[in-house]
Amino acid sequence: MKLDARDIAILRVLTAEGRITNADLAARVGLSASPCWERVRRLEKAGVIESYNARINLKKLGPSITVFVTVELTDHTARAFRLFEAHVDGIPEVAACWALGGGLDYLMQVITRDIEAYQEVMDALLEAQVGLARYFTHVVTKPVKGPCGPPLDQLLG
Repeated sequence: MKLDARDIAILRVLTAEGRITNADLAARVGLSASPCWERVRRLEKAGVIESYNARINLKKLGPSITVFVTVELTDHTARAFRLFEAHVDGIPEVAACWALGGGLDYLMQVITRDIEAYQEVMDALLEAQVGLARYFTHVVTKPVKGPCGPPLDQLLG
């Protein structure tokens, strides 16, 4: 899909402010409301905009721990990868998971109330017999830079 400068401006604003009204979005990108709405709908229909999300301040909810886990599987067949991915998709504490190239197989972001709850998640994953050979735990001690949108200017320009 070919994006023009207005499409990119819309994406930039929506990445930072997903709940902005269409009227405010249109004003920010220099369009009237109707053409702006049509562009947003076109971007959604094309799958460029997948969803709208809220960033939650976990500190406001109570104790929590974020852990990044690198995972290595015992088998490197397509079936083994599908089995692991399908299982991980059903674990609510796994906030995100990425397949990796170059040594380790996956990087998972796991969020639980404490380290004991994290270990329960990992023990259950081991017991599920989904091909987990070994894993390495990396506990987040403090956030430095939070989730943000992609660098649109660098990617598209």
